[in-house]
Amino acid sequence: INRRITPLTPMEITGPARAHAWVKTSADPEGTTALGTWNNCGNGRTPWGTYLACEENFNAYFAHPDPAFKPAGSFKRYGIGGKNSGFGWEKVDQRFDITKEPNEANRAGYIVEIDPTDPNSTPKKRTALGRFKHENAEVVLAKDGRVVIYMGDDERGEYLYKYVSHAPYIVGEDPSNLLDHGTLYAARFDADQRGKWLALTSQTTGMEPATICINTRQAASRVKATTMDRPEWVAVNPGKAEAYCALTNNKNRGLKPNEGGDATPVNPANPRAANQYGQIVRWQPDADDHASTDFTWDLYVLAGNPLKHSGAQAGSANINAGNMFNAPDGIFFDRQGMLWIQTDGSYSDKDDFAGMGNNQMLVGDTQTGEIRRFLVGPRECEITGSAFSPDGKSLFVGIQHPGENGDGASNFPDGGNNIPRSCVIAISRKDARPIT
Repeated sequence: INRRITPLTPMEITGPARAHAWVKTSADPEGTTALGTWNNCGNGRTPWGTYLACEENFNAYFAHPDPAFKPAGSFKRYGIGGKNSGFGWEKVDQRFDITKEPNEANRAGYIVEIDPTDPNSTPKKRTALGRFKHENAEVVLAKDGRVVIYMGDDERGEYLYKYVSHAPYIVGEDPSNLLDHGTLYAARFDADQRGKWLALTSQTTGMEPATICINTRQAASRVKATTMDRPEWVAVNPGKAEAYCALTNNKNRGLKPNEGGDATPVNPANPRAANQYGQIVRWQPDADDHASTDFTWDLYVLAGNPLKHSGAQAGSANINAGNMFNAPDGIFFDRQGMLWIQTDGSYSDKDDFAGMGNNQMLVGDTQTGEIRRFLVGPRECEITGSAFSPDGKSLFVGIQHPGENGDGASNFPDGGNNIPRSCVIAISRKDARPIT
C-alpha cells in the first residue's frame, strides 16, 4: 500500500525531549505529537526493517515577520528566523512564524522512524538521536548487538555524531525502544591520528538529557568535539570494522567560527583553510567494535585539482586529472566493499574547478586507494542517492535538479526544448553481468 508522508502527517515525539517544555506549543500543549517532516536528506535502514528519514535544512521554513530580525542563542545556532528563505509557509500556517510559536522549531531537525510495512503506523521523531541538520543515518550493530548509528551534521564547523543504544537488538524481540534509550556521542579527531567519541551526558555537558537532545550542537561544543567541514553521508564498510564520512567543503575553515562561536582552525582531519574541495575521513574503532569510544583515523582522499595547483590544493596522491572532483556528498558501499562517491559541488568547470566538469559519481578501492570516475551527470545537477538491485545487475542513481539555474543549460532527461526534471536512472551492463 502506498503512503505519503507530508508536513501535516501526525508524528509521535519520543525519547528524552518528549513532553519537555521546549517542545510544547499551543496546538500540542503536551509536547508529544508533532506534525510532519520536511527537507529530508539521506536516510537509514534499521535491522528490523524500518526507514530512518533525516531532517536536514529544517530551519529554512521558519520565519520572523521583521526582515531586520537578528536571531540569537539557539535560533542563531540553528539558523532559525534570520534571512527569510522565501518559502512563505508562515503565511499559511502560524506554527512557522517564530513570534507566534517559538517552540515549533524545536520539534524539527530529528531522525524520523517510519515503518514502511504498516500504513497505519505513526512515524516517530527519535529525539535521542539528536537535533541538527541530519544528512544520513548509517546503522550497524556492535559486537554485543547494540545499535550504533553514525550521523553527520551538514553545516560548516559542526560535528560528527554517533548513537549507541543501551540494549542490544535481538531478533524476534520488540525493538521499539532501542532508539529512545542510548548514549549520544560527538567525535574528536586528534593530531596523532587517534580519536575519541565524547559522550553527551549531563555530567559532561552540564545540560539535562532533554536539552542535550534539543540543543545537540551546543552540547557537542561543551565537550569540545572537533569542528568539521560539513559532515555529510557516513558509510560503514561491510567487510571490516571501518567507517567513512564525506566532508564536502567549508569556505569558513580557518577564517571564522561556527554559529556557536566555536573556533574552526585548520586541523589534521580538516587540513585546508577555506576548503573548497572537501575530503573523506575514515576511522577504525578499537577492538573492531563500533561501540568503542576510541578509534584510529586517516584521510582516505583529499579532493583537489592537480591541473591547477600543487601541494594540498592538488589533493592527495590518489587524485589525478582523470578522477578529480570536489564536494564529496553521498557515499555508500557495495557488497564487494567498494566505496561509491557522489558529488554536489561546483560544476563551473573553470578557474579552480577547471577540468572537473559536472557533478559525478566515482568508485574507490579502499585497500589500494584507487578511485575511478564512473559517470558524469547532466549540467547543473547533483548526483545523489543510489541502490543496487538484489542481483547486482542494475544500479539506480538519483539525478537531482538538472538545470537548477533556470538558464536553459539542461533539458535532461527528455532533450529538445523540454523542461529539465529530476529523475532516477537505471544503469546496467551490456553483457547483463553484475556491475560489481
